[in-house]
Amino acid sequence: MAVPTERRRPRKGSLERPISGRIYRAAWLVVAVPLLVAAFSVGQPAALQQPRFPPSFDRTTAVQFATQLARDFPDRRPGTTGAQGAADWVTARFRDYDFTVERQEFDANVPGLGTQHFVNLIATAPPTSATNVPRSQEVIAIVAHRDNIGGSPGADYNASSTGALLELARDTSSAALSHTIVLVSTDGDVFGSLGSAQFAQNWALRDRLAAVIDLDAIGGDGAPHLHFAGDTPRTPVSTLVATAESSVQDQAQTTPQRPNALSQLIDLAFPFSLYGQSPFIAQGTPAVTLSTAGARTPSATGDTIVALNQEHMDELGRSAQVLLGSLDSAADVASGTESFVWTGTRLIPGWTIQFVLLGCLLPFLAATVDLFARCRRRHIALAPALRSLASRLGLWLWAGVLLLLFSVTGIFPNGEARPIAPSSSVATDWPVTAIGVFAGLVALGWLVTRPRLVPTGPVSRSEELGGHLAAMLGLGLVALLIAAQNPFALIFILPSLHAWLWLPHASERGRAAALGAYAVGFVGPLLLLGSFAFRYGFGLDALWYVTALTSVGYVPLLLVIAFLAWGAAASQVGTIAIGRYAPYPAADERPRRGPIRESIRQGVLLSRRMRRQAAPEDGAESAEGD
Repeated sequence: MAVPTERRRPRKGSLERPISGRIYRAAWLVVAVPLLVAAFSVGQPAALQQPRFPPSFDRTTAVQFATQLARDFPDRRPGTTGAQGAADWVTARFRDYDFTVERQEFDANVPGLGTQHFVNLIATAPPTSATNVPRSQEVIAIVAHRDNIGGSPGADYNASSTGALLELARDTSSAALSHTIVLVSTDGDVFGSLGSAQFAQNWALRDRLAAVIDLDAIGGDGAPHLHFAGDTPRTPVSTLVATAESSVQDQAQTTPQRPNALSQLIDLAFPFSLYGQSPFIAQGTPAVTLSTAGARTPSATGDTIVALNQEHMDELGRSAQVLLGSLDSAADVASGTESFVWTGTRLIPGWTIQFVLLGCLLPFLAATVDLFARCRRRHIALAPALRSLASRLGLWLWAGVLLLLFSVTGIFPNGEARPIAPSSSVATDWPVTAIGVFAGLVALGWLVTRPRLVPTGPVSRSEELGGHLAAMLGLGLVALLIAAQNPFALIFILPSLHAWLWLPHASERGRAAALGAYAVGFVGPLLLLGSFAFRYGFGLDALWYVTALTSVGYVPLLLVIAFLAWGAAASQVGTIAIGRYAPYPAADERPRRGPIRESIRQGVLLSRRMRRQAAPEDGAESAEGD
C-alpha cells in the first residue's frame, strides 16, 4: 500500500516563492502610521474679506466693447491685418482712460504656422491725483487675450474677456487703490498661452507681481469655472483660489466648478493647462483663471456675437472686480505658490500627497532588495539579464532619438515648448506617412536587436527569475529618477511596480494570471491618456497629442528618458509574462557577426535576391518587344 506523501511547503528562500510577502507586508507596516498621519493632514482654505462697496462693473459697456472687437476684427490670428487692427483698437481704448500703454513685441514658433509676430499690450493705471500714489510696491495684474483661432469672430473666445478688461480699465482709472494695477491684453494665448508666458517671464517688473487674475471665455453658456493648474507641479496659494471662489459665489449665485480631486492630482503629476494662469504659477506668481469653459478651451464653431452670453459676462466681470478689490484691500496679498488638492471644502497639502506616494514606493524597494539578496545566495546570474535589459533600452532610446530627429527636421511638430492649441490641425491630424516611416525605422531597430533576445532553447526558472530581477532593478531606478524630478508623477508607475513585482507568483497560477498582472501595470499611463482623451475631449487623438507635446519639448527631457527606461523594463517583463524571455547569450553563443553587420549583410542579400527575381522578367519583356 502506497503511503501518501505530505505536500511540503516551499522552504524559505526557495525559487518557487521568490518574493517575500513577509518583508513586503512589513515595509507597509513601517510606513503605515506616517501615511495615515499624512492622509489626514487636511485643512480648510480661508478667503479674503470681500470689499465693502458693490462692484461698479457696467454690463452694457463691456458687451459693447466685446461686440465691436468681434465685429470689426473677426480674424485676429497672428500675421493678419485683423490682429494688428485689434491691437491698435485696444491701445486706443486704454488711452481713452489715461492708461500708459507699453507694447511688448516678440516672435514665437507656432507648431503648424512657423514663426509669427505677437504683441502684448501692458496698460498701467494712472494715479487719481498727485497725492494718491499706490501705497504698495506690489502689482496686481488682470490679463485677457484678444487673439482668436480663426473660423469665427471669437465673440466668447476671447472678445468677451477683452470687453470685460476694457470695462475694468474704465472703473480702475478713477479708483483709489493701494496697489499698482496693470491690465494686460495678451497675444498668442490661443496657441499655448504664448503671450502670458512672455509677460510672466520677461516683463521688467515681473518680480513685483503679487497676483494675477486671468479672464478667458467668460461669455459662453457653460457654468463658471476656476482654473489654477500650472506649468510646474505647483498651484497658487489656497487663499487666492478660495477668494476667487467666494467672489464668483457672491456675484453669480453659484459655486464655480473646478477640477475634481483626481484631475488635480494628474495636473500635479503631469503639469498641463490650456489657460493663461499656468505660466505665471510656473514663475512663482499666484494666478487663477475665471472662465465659462471647462478643461478644454472653446471651439470656434458657433462663436458668434449672437451667441454671446451677456449675463455670464456680467457675472464673471463683476467677480473679477470683487476679487481685485479683495486683493487690493488685504493687508497681505495672498502671494506665492504651493501645491494642494482641493476636495470638497478641504485641502490636502501637496507635501502629504508626496509623502504618501514616496511611502508607497518603499515596499517595492524593500522587496526588490530582498529578491536581489535571494538571487545572490542562489548564485543566479544577473549579468545576462542586465545585458538583455540594456539591449531593450537601446531600442527604446533609438525610438527617442528618432523622435528628436523627426522634431528637429520638422517631420513631427516643432515649435515653442507650450501646449498645442486643441483646435489646430497639429493637435488632431495624424501625419500618417511620417508615423509610418518612424514605425519602420523603429522596427528596423527591433530587427537588429531581436536575434539576441529571442529564446533558442529552454529557459530555466533561474534564468527567468534573473530577467525579472533585472527588470525590477531598472524600474526601481526609474522610480527614483521620477521621484527626484516630480514625486507626484509616481502615480503613473506605482501600479506597474507593485503588479509586476508579483509576476513570478502570478505565473504559478497560469498564463492568464500572469498576463492579468502585466496588464495592471499599464493603469498609470492609461490614467494620463484617459485624462487627455475624456477630460480634454481628444478621444483617440490623445495618443498623438501627447506625442506632439513631447515633440515640441513641452515634456521635460528627464521624464522622457524615464519613460523610455520604463518602456524597456516593461518589454522585458512582458516577455516573461508570455513565456518568450531569454537571457542575453554568452560571447561564444552569439552570432559571428554583430547585429549591425548582420543587418547590413541581410539587407545586401535581400537586394541581390530582388535583382535576380527582376532580371528574368526584364528579359521576357525584351523578348516580347523583339
